[in-house]
Amino acid sequence: MNRYRDFNSYLREIFGERIQKIALDAGLGCPNRDGTISKDGCIYCDGRGAGTGAMIYSGISIEDQIAGGRAYLTKRFKAKKFIAYFQSFSNTYGPLPKLKALYDQALAHKDIVGLSVATRPDCVDRDILSLIGSYKDDHLVWIEYGLQSAHNKTLSLINRGHDVASLERSVVLANEYGINICVHVILGLPDETRPMMLETARFLARLPIQGIKLHMLYVVEGTRLAELYKRGEVLCLEREEYAELVVDFLELLPPNMVIQRLTGDPIKSELLAPAWAGEKTKNLRLIREALERRNTWQGRLAGLSTHS
Repeated sequence: MNRYRDFNSYLREIFGERIQKIALDAGLGCPNRDGTISKDGCIYCDGRGAGTGAMIYSGISIEDQIAGGRAYLTKRFKAKKFIAYFQSFSNTYGPLPKLKALYDQALAHKDIVGLSVATRPDCVDRDILSLIGSYKDDHLVWIEYGLQSAHNKTLSLINRGHDVASLERSVVLANEYGINICVHVILGLPDETRPMMLETARFLARLPIQGIKLHMLYVVEGTRLAELYKRGEVLCLEREEYAELVVDFLELLPPNMVIQRLTGDPIKSELLAPAWAGEKTKNLRLIREALERRNTWQGRLAGLSTHS
């Protein structure tokens, strides 16, 4: 029994073969770091903007990033088709002609069958979404909105720079252009209780979105979160606690929602805590084991109004 709708299976349903994402750094910034909203960024964000840093740190072109990603993923997974995943920072934050040039460049390769654009919900408008939606006739298209929590108190605490209503508005707009929507959530954010995290699941379950990414709060060097952690002001979840929370979360989501990710994937050399966050294979195994042990599955409690 497949107890949740994983992303790889979803892609096989569409393409009939393994599809891999090539993570790209387009060198775009973020209004939460350049002073438009704030200069501090989210408390957990590092200099790579949750991405590879290939363009910002190394000046590697999109063309070369695609070539390198293709070679690596073909060798490791035998993949022959790929999704261009604009990952680092906010990939709708720039002039429309520049964004179009970047997306066009990535999709010019015949083995690139999809486009996924990670961004903030306050960095889209009709013109940008019309552009992204224009690719869906020939490619699988997703937009990924970073939300992290459905609680404005938490968003303020982590210095997100937008509120929950911003996410709701951006979801409505993206749906108007027929774009698949994935929302990012972090479990274990400061001061969030289990009921609060599960309320985020219920909130997302009510939205017209097609996918979700989950990962644990982890601490990397060079962030404000690292400073708070070193002062003992922030605690991280234990591994088993996280696995059980993920299962609780999945139970509340619609069974057809695509689960694009269940864990984080930090750079181990920069990881401060928790140490187990760098053990992705083991973490995924524990989640699967928890689903089996509890004999439960994604969507088992979807639509129920009871609170935990």
